[in-house]
Amino acid sequence: MRRVNLIVIHCSATREDRDFTEYDLDTCHRRRGFNGPGYHYYIRKDGRIIPTRPLEKIGAHAKGHNAHSIGICYEGGLDSRGQPKDTRTEEQKQAIDSLVEELLKRFPNSRVCGHRDLSPDLNGNGEIEPEEWVKACPCFRVES
Repeated sequence: MRRVNLIVIHCSATREDRDFTEYDLDTCHRRRGFNGPGYHYYIRKDGRIIPTRPLEKIGAHAKGHNAHSIGICYEGGLDSRGQPKDTRTEEQKQAIDSLVEELLKRFPNSRVCGHRDLSPDLNGNGEIEPEEWVKACPCFRVES
């Protein structure tokens, strides 16, 4: 098993009024040249946790961090107009919490963060601020 010290939360950047299945995710990532979904887990709106990549396999979800991280993606992240929004359902919130809890037992002392929190600290103040985010993903503040 590889060394894991980072758990990264993502959104699929899809509109809240549309479904984006695990099959859609697979197709989308294959079109981008991946050999399947880049995330290790995908969480549907109903809270189902779908394993999409074995944990032993390096992900393709956070450039520069994939070798030592696990990627979790929830379905959604955009409002019905296509703007960033925390669209998580209560079921998704519960699923993310329980999955992260389980992963922290397996990989203690791992940092849990949102994809946007891995953006570069452009002003060098030690904090990643909204104006520095490369993208808004996962469209909510991830507390570690």
